[in-house]
This record gives sequence, C-alpha cells and structure tokens, in this order.
Amino acid sequence: MTQGIEGKVVVITGASSGLGAETARHLIQAGAKVALGARRLDRLEALAGELGDENCVAAKVDVSDRGAVTALVDQAVKTFGHIDVMINNAGIMPLAPLELLRFEEWDQCVDVNIKGVLWGIGAALPHFKAQKSGQFINVSSVAGHRVGPGNVVYSATKTAVRVISEGLRQEVKPYNIRTTVLSPGAVATELPASVKAEGFAEGVAQFYESTAIPASSFARCVLFAMSQPEDVDINEILFRPTKQDL
Repeated sequence: MTQGIEGKVVVITGASSGLGAETARHLIQAGAKVALGARRLDRLEALAGELGDENCVAAKVDVSDRGAVTALVDQAVKTFGHIDVMINNAGIMPLAPLELLRFEEWDQCVDVNIKGVLWGIGAALPHFKAQKSGQFINVSSVAGHRVGPGNVVYSATKTAVRVISEGLRQEVKPYNIRTTVLSPGAVATELPASVKAEGFAEGVAQFYESTAIPASSFARCVLFAMSQPEDVDINEILFRPTKQDL
C-alpha cells in the first residue's frame, strides 16, 4: 500500500492533530516528505520534532486566509523542490439546529470547510499544471452524503467539497492530475470539540466516544489512494465505523 509514495512531497492542512497529524506520521514512515499547516504552531512544531525536521516543514496557517495557504504551498516547493499531493484536511463541525441562529459558526464553517478547500486548490493547482502531475485529496464526510437535524450547515459544506472535487476532477484531465475525496464517518479526533451548542455537544461527544475508530483508518485510506499507479484515479472513499448506522 506504500508503493510509489517514497519521495513524494505532501502538503497537509489541519495537520496539528487528528487526521492530519496521523496521516503525516504514516506518510513519513512510507518515505514521503510533508509540509504541515495548522493554526496551532506549538503543536505543529512538536509534531515536526517527532517526525524529524529533515522530513518536514511547518507553518502557522488559518485556511480561511488564502495568502497563508498559498505561502504554505510555496514553502513546500522552496524546501523540497516540488509538491505531489495537496491534502485539504482542515475542517470544523459546529453542529447545532438552525433555529439557534448561530450565525458566527455558520460563517466559520463556510470559511474553513469550503473556502479553505478552494484556497488549497488554488495554491497547488498552478504547480500541478506546470509539472503535468499531482493529486488533490479533499476531505468531505459521511455528512456530505447524509443530512439530518442539527448538521444542516456542516452537511452543506461537506457536500460542497464533493461537488467542488468532482468539477475539479473533470477540469484537470489535460494536466494528468488526480482528485480524491475522502468521506469519513466517526473518527477519533478533536473535531467533536468544535460543537459548542449547549445540549447538543454532549450527545455528539457521547456518540464519538462510543463509536469512533482511530485516525489511522483515515491515514490508510490516504496511502491507498496515493499508492495507485499513475493511470488509476481513486475518486472517492466513503467509510464508517462498522457499528455506525447513520
């Protein structure tokens, strides 16, 4: 599953914990180089120390800031000479019923989950076009396939990731670029902590505690998609804990 990964340069947003950090660990073990971006620089620096400074670069990045995302990609190119994969992983999940009118959370969800992916695409695409190769791995969710009470805005943003990715897939065919969407169910990360609505956060936390599977499950999906031959484009992986019914 790690064939073809050695020597690849991978940019990861939301890399300070959870899916991003665990994926970075798996990639380093497979011989890749990584550029790590997230808001918590102290956590990134600790992760970089764990992975080996010769294998990675780290930068403080808020993905709602287009310039910061572009700077991360440019730093990866400057350090390693090129990039092969852009993993648009950063995301938040501020679940709450619409009637609570949590407007600020709606703004944040759109800015991080949709615009953050677009800024990642915009930063990496010129490099991929120039070298006639590359792979986008955009993170959606089971919620991008199903909507229910309390997750309307979050589901809308994760559905948008799937739509953006499919349109991108069709547009970049002339440049030999691959596009993958990963849609996880409940995975053990800090994501449930972004649910702040009183009376709702508790239920989400309990669900994740009883159901979630390790972040390594996501990392293995990333490596599977990356390790395919260049003529194979894994476009979407939807996975859940075996016991997750929704």
